[in-house]
Amino acid sequence: MSTVSDERATKTEGNTGQMAGGDPRLDKLVHRLPPRMGDTFTYLLKPSSRWVRIPSGTLLIVGGVLSFLPILGVWMLPLGLALLAEDVPALRSSRSKVLDWIERKKPQWLEPSAPKNDQS
Repeated sequence: MSTVSDERATKTEGNTGQMAGGDPRLDKLVHRLPPRMGDTFTYLLKPSSRWVRIPSGTLLIVGGVLSFLPILGVWMLPLGLALLAEDVPALRSSRSKVLDWIERKKPQWLEPSAPKNDQS
């Protein structure tokens, strides 16, 4: 296990009461992301990061809508919606429905990921 992985594991164990987005399923999905992206997403989901999260979510949604352009992609749309769901109650219920669907149809997505080998 790398140093970064150790730090993430310690953060996760230390914050058992506070999860990313307040939903344990979202926390499991975030934990499966590569360390750098997972740490960024965890930071954005903190309540104190609201003024960074709202513009980031909006820009990701715009990038998802403009997915026909190079570099941008459709993957940006659900990520932006998930970020905005923290602050928009109407989106929060939709996010919960999507997480329910993932829990039913793709339970392997919520299982801990296998450790990745760092080639650095």
